[in-house]
Amino acid sequence: MVTESLKGKKSKRWMKIICSIIAVFLLATGGYVYSIYHEVKQTVTKEIHQQVGNIDTEATKEKMKEQEKLNILLLGVDERESDSGRSDALMVMSLDPSTDSMQLISIPRDTRAEIVGRGTEEKINHAYSYGGVEMAINTVENFLDTDLDYYVRINMEGLTDMVDAVGGITVTNEIDWFDEGYYQKGYHFEKGDIQLDGAKALGYVRMRHFDPNGDFGRTKRQRQVIQGIIEQGASITSFSKIDNILDVLGKNVVTNMDFEDMQDLFANYRDTRHHFTSYMVQGEGTSINGTYYLVVSDDEIEKVHSMLEKSTS
Repeated sequence: MVTESLKGKKSKRWMKIICSIIAVFLLATGGYVYSIYHEVKQTVTKEIHQQVGNIDTEATKEKMKEQEKLNILLLGVDERESDSGRSDALMVMSLDPSTDSMQLISIPRDTRAEIVGRGTEEKINHAYSYGGVEMAINTVENFLDTDLDYYVRINMEGLTDMVDAVGGITVTNEIDWFDEGYYQKGYHFEKGDIQLDGAKALGYVRMRHFDPNGDFGRTKRQRQVIQGIIEQGASITSFSKIDNILDVLGKNVVTNMDFEDMQDLFANYRDTRHHFTSYMVQGEGTSINGTYYLVVSDDEIEKVHSMLEKSTS
């Protein structure tokens, strides 16, 4: 009985962590509480899980069984009622259990790439608006010459609800600026450690014009918010917050991971979060026919390809 009680306490803490991580791209870094096990499984099965035809999930399951490196496409989609949306944030999360390491590689949305299925060279974030998740997967795989094992799509509008669901986050702001309307016109985002609720977090990641690093700075702030949610989620202690997180997940997150995949990810890949690094694909900004693009060299593509394919030392 004592052993079962201790296991229950450990499971309780891990389940709270897994719920928060799922919300920010479903990296399951915790266990689960038996009393809400069914609720979590139902949320994943009925509301979150959505298969795609261009990822071989059986092959991925075998890779996970052998604890091989996994690459997960993360799509932050700016989706509104009037249109199908575009991928506002585009990242590949690479998990390597052999070295207990995680890499988060950002692809700037202005990156010029072949849109697979259309035969045109455009901004890479257009792929989602043209052909949804499947065209985005094909385009990123072709661009980086790598296979993707899973995808996770989150509606960026849901970022507000997720930050609020975990009780707000703290980030280190590197630039002092006054908001131009993404959160509240004239609001002062001070330099240094700042507290963000959901609405402020959305304004924080969407700012571009006052950042000398442009889209590079913007994607860095997106990664900061992701890390902030992970850290705050790990400290969750109330069941009411867990219920709120599940509600946000069901409304805003879609993935081809099923519940069993998430359990396996927890069992075999949870320690990868302990060695976290991030990288932004580099390129040269240029205007082509009046449109701004980030042109990425073959050497840079090969560099990123190697980062995704080789084990981290």
